[in-house]
Amino acid sequence: MLQQKPGTTRFVAKCQRSVQSASSIKLIPDKMKNRLSLPVISILCITVILFIVTSNTNWHKGHWKSIIEADAKGYYAYLPAVFIYHDLNLGFFDSIENGKYYNRCMFYDYRTGAHGKTINKYYCGTALAQLPFFLVAHAIAHLTGADADGYSKIYPVCISIAAIIYLITGLIYFIAVMKHYNLSPWTVVFTLFATVFGTNLFYYTVGEPALSHIYSFAFITMFFYYSVRYFSTPKPGYITVLGALLGIIILIRPVNGLIIFIWPFAAGGFRQLRDGLATAFKHTIHLSSALFLCVAIISIQLILYKISTGHFFVYSYGGEGFVFTQPHIADILFSYKKGLFLYTPMYLLAFTGLYFIRKISPFSFYSWLLFFLLITYVFSSWWNWYYGGSFSSRVYVEFLSLFMLLLAVTLQNIRKKAIKYVYITLIGLFIIICQVQTYQYRYYYIHWENMTKEKYWDVFMRVDKLIK
Repeated sequence: MLQQKPGTTRFVAKCQRSVQSASSIKLIPDKMKNRLSLPVISILCITVILFIVTSNTNWHKGHWKSIIEADAKGYYAYLPAVFIYHDLNLGFFDSIENGKYYNRCMFYDYRTGAHGKTINKYYCGTALAQLPFFLVAHAIAHLTGADADGYSKIYPVCISIAAIIYLITGLIYFIAVMKHYNLSPWTVVFTLFATVFGTNLFYYTVGEPALSHIYSFAFITMFFYYSVRYFSTPKPGYITVLGALLGIIILIRPVNGLIIFIWPFAAGGFRQLRDGLATAFKHTIHLSSALFLCVAIISIQLILYKISTGHFFVYSYGGEGFVFTQPHIADILFSYKKGLFLYTPMYLLAFTGLYFIRKISPFSFYSWLLFFLLITYVFSSWWNWYYGGSFSSRVYVEFLSLFMLLLAVTLQNIRKKAIKYVYITLIGLFIIICQVQTYQYRYYYIHWENMTKEKYWDVFMRVDKLIK
């Protein structure tokens, strides 16, 4: 069965043998320094690269005005609404969006109506994640004499920094997950770079850092890590942590509550899953604390609705919703319009890991595959299955650590050097493709919504068009 430490499974044993054959570093659990040196260096390199890229693309001239755009304006608006204007009915919208900071290309009305009141269409979880950075920006604005209105330059700059910090946080927890599975330092390094630069995670960190996806990525990776830890060593404290994390995950984006269905894979076996759940119900205090924290965090949104409309329960998306009888599964994965595997083939390459997982643990294989099918069915059933303007299928970004774990398993378990070199070459190739297409998307060579087969192949890897 697919399990983590303390190394009582075939999977762990097999990973340890792979480490010994691939590296001279001994993977002794209590000697963290040797194991983490390469991953730590990688994290530092990734951080530097991201700060250089985001500062060059977002902080100069008027580019900072596009850091918070489209849906992100709604996510962010809770912060100035609560802390500056004290107005959850968004009376400041006209003076800000239609007045002081009006930009015809960037204008987006995130307001909607409910019970005769004007409210924010979007959920407040992303704003909660951004809150510390907003407060820093607000303090800097006051200290420097900048406009402390929530929308001057320092605010979006701090939000772009927030995205990088949350990305790094997610990666740190992802490293911890890979450590649990005894993956070698070099496997971790290759996987980290593939994750950041070979997928749309990069774009949603640098290109649209105020959207919810990068924050969801961090919290979902944390949730997966603590799930793995709990089913490996059922400490009651983990139950409370998982409850709080689930609350913030749902508050950011309710559909991401589907992450609880990753528990069978995190457990690694039916017995571990059964025992872990049974242990949770035995520790009623911790289970009650987890439920309380989860509900309390989700209730933040309900309280905001109550203040702004007089009602706790509001569905702010109006006529938008899921059409479960008409899923667009093939479209969301393969279409020229927004196909996940077409625009970010690293996701597809990661599926090779299922081959090795199936050989080691059929339970883990089917658990992961069923989870993927579940989220794909739900995501593709949304009325707007391509989710408006997005690079690749953006709704998978938050679950990226689950995909890239499969990539790491493949890297760890390929025995023949020739095949491993081919696989690493493919990773490098897909990183290049992703970076080129990210650039093309950012500068509208790849249309944000209306791509077709003809349009796609007309610009595919056309670097010559980018340097004109």
